[in-house]
Amino acid sequence: MKIAIIHDWLTGMRGGEKCLEIFCELFPEATIFTLIHKKGFVSNKIERMRIETSFLQKFPNIEKKYRYLLPLMPKAIEQFDLTGYDLIISSSHCVAKGVKIPEGSLHICYCYTPMRYIWDMYELYFGNSSIFVRNAMKIIRPHLQKWDIESSKNVNYFIAISEYIKERIKKHYNCNSDVIYPPVNTEFYKSTNSEFKNNKDVYYLIVSSFAPYKKIDLAINAFNKIGYKLKVVGDGQEEKRLKGIANNNIEFLGWLKNEELRICYQNCKALVFPSEEDFGIVPVEAQSMGKPVIAYNKGGSKETIAENKTGVFFEEQTIESLIAGIKRFENLSFDSKEIIKQSEKFSEEIFKNKIKNFVDEKIKIMYNSIPLKNQRY
Repeated sequence: MKIAIIHDWLTGMRGGEKCLEIFCELFPEATIFTLIHKKGFVSNKIERMRIETSFLQKFPNIEKKYRYLLPLMPKAIEQFDLTGYDLIISSSHCVAKGVKIPEGSLHICYCYTPMRYIWDMYELYFGNSSIFVRNAMKIIRPHLQKWDIESSKNVNYFIAISEYIKERIKKHYNCNSDVIYPPVNTEFYKSTNSEFKNNKDVYYLIVSSFAPYKKIDLAINAFNKIGYKLKVVGDGQEEKRLKGIANNNIEFLGWLKNEELRICYQNCKALVFPSEEDFGIVPVEAQSMGKPVIAYNKGGSKETIAENKTGVFFEEQTIESLIAGIKRFENLSFDSKEIIKQSEKFSEEIFKNKIKNFVDEKIKIMYNSIPLKNQRY
């Protein structure tokens, strides 16, 4: 069986790329098709695969400018020739699921989200853009929405990363999906006594890219007000602005190696997670270290955190609501063993088994001669 894996782009290791790593392990002979590939910026598990890129790869400085080429991405993903491929697995948060499928092939989409740039997070991504970009997107957005809906019909089976995303797939694409939670390396992030440092200067922790919807500025303003120590791991487009508004009690560490990040988790008081996420791997990593989480009560966090057992929620993305959540957290006690147990529901081994069983089941259907072209389930 000839297998293709379609992934939006390969420019760094985020949650989607951690899922892609598992797909590479399960299907080592597959070919990866992606819009652009920034060599050396993804793991060896991915780099050693055969990787095919689109015409966007030829654009000068594409690694820095690819986000501006959103209007060209549908055309770019459609130009891949998958003739001869029996199984297509799209790993999609943008346009990957829109690849053209040969007749008789099986297309399974592991969907991180319907394209957030043109649906629910449109204002967050383009609201503060230049007048030219905003006006251009007003024209382009309806066409991208239409394409996104139409291209969803090329998918035989959707897998959603959370119940939250399952609802959005139903809302935007009007089709059902199964839920398989993303993999978290819970074994790696289990705490070890050798890494624990009895740090009298206790701190809270944020681990995140600095995109607008991550709401890191909300956490910074809250910690500016209460004066507690906060360490921030990550970087991104808002780095300069965020550092500019932070007081001295807030320390920026940049992106850390996994071993260094593990120590940060181990020694923090709690993880602060202020964004509305489709799933959210970071809170599970923290919990696998036995650390509680203070999270916004919306999105995937509601499925990974047990309130008052492995963390607490705050109800609104406001400074006052977050501070109230921190204060409530400080009046509770948490059992690290129970927190670790919660994280084990999202292990890599569980993900591997569920994906393998799902694909095997659908392949059996394919070989039972059920026509798959444009058939939705």
